[in-house]
Amino acid sequence: MNRTLLLSGMLAALAAAQIQAAPSPISTREGALTAPTGMTLYVFAKDQPGNGRSACNGPCAALWPPLAAEADAQPEGDLGLIARDDGSRQWSWRGKPLYRFAQDLAPGERKGDNFKQLWQVARP
Repeated sequence: MNRTLLLSGMLAALAAAQIQAAPSPISTREGALTAPTGMTLYVFAKDQPGNGRSACNGPCAALWPPLAAEADAQPEGDLGLIARDDGSRQWSWRGKPLYRFAQDLAPGERKGDNFKQLWQVARP
């Protein structure tokens, strides 16, 4: 009986550790931050670092989709979270919201870099 309880406790602890160890929503590829899909991430010059808001909403967000965060996501190191105007949450890097570019069609593309001198590839 004690072995059964001990084994059950160990399995529960292992399962809890696996749940807590969620993968990072970003990685690095060739000097750029990327989404889990490998798509390049960007920052917007009109966003003010650390104010917790995005300046890209409505039609802007259609062309520059925000890197969405799940409801249970937690900030970690340089990765933070902001609240969007529509109530959803978005990942940020060092206080700047992160976005993808709708015209990047394959992982590693960087068609949005320096777009209208307002968008830059997000870098570690």
